[in-house]
Amino acid sequence: MTLFIRHFLLAVQFFTRIPVTGPLANWVGFSPAMLRASAAHFPGVGWIVGGSSALVLTAFLVALPDVPATPWLAAVLSTVFSVWLTGAFHEDGLADLADGLGGSVDRVRALEIMKDSRIGSYGAVALVLVLMAKVSLLALLAQVDTTLAVLALFAAHVTSRALPLVIIRTLPHVGDTPQSKSKPLAEHITNGALLAGLVWWTLALAFVFWRLPALGLWALAVLGSLLALGGMWRLLHRRLQGFTGDGLGATQQVSEVLFYLGAALALPVLV
Repeated sequence: MTLFIRHFLLAVQFFTRIPVTGPLANWVGFSPAMLRASAAHFPGVGWIVGGSSALVLTAFLVALPDVPATPWLAAVLSTVFSVWLTGAFHEDGLADLADGLGGSVDRVRALEIMKDSRIGSYGAVALVLVLMAKVSLLALLAQVDTTLAVLALFAAHVTSRALPLVIIRTLPHVGDTPQSKSKPLAEHITNGALLAGLVWWTLALAFVFWRLPALGLWALAVLGSLLALGGMWRLLHRRLQGFTGDGLGATQQVSEVLFYLGAALALPVLV
């Protein structure tokens, strides 16, 4: 259990702005092997990011006046909070991947472009469209049912951080390992790590189903994320013959959006 907690805190330190410093950081420790093991807790980080963002969404939906603009403003503010909490880590990956794959059909050149910290037109367009899709879908869900929107926000963050584990397990790492954001993930994760991630994800889905027992809705939401995973896996395999940290970040972003879209497509059956 001690090792479990240390790996989890290392994942929190790596993927969020939450400070793990001082004596706590010394207790957690650091090694390449620990960083690789912390990948199992990506969905656990989703519990923190998704849970706290859901609380922000709830707070603004309650505190703001009951007018048509409220769901939109609450969706924007909760998205701002999630981006701040993660340091735009995954959004940066999405933009870099879009620039690389959009900027060149050559694999080597695409990987070089992805290392450039400057954002290009492909990255900017991808980032704007994904953020707009998140806010619009969250606002739509909140207009139908605030509880649904809050639970979907939480579950989407956990689910979208569980699915990249499949990519890490099934594709080789092809980035510039010494400089890459995915350096700790450069080796394949174990079946045990996949199982730990699955436990985090299963508990999250059990929680949202307990709060809102709509099996068809949650099934369609998960299906949306699975389709995103399949599309991203195929794209990374075909264009790069493997994954990079940017590819993992982009997978998280696309999976999150399609989770909301799946839930939204289920609404006509429920309302």
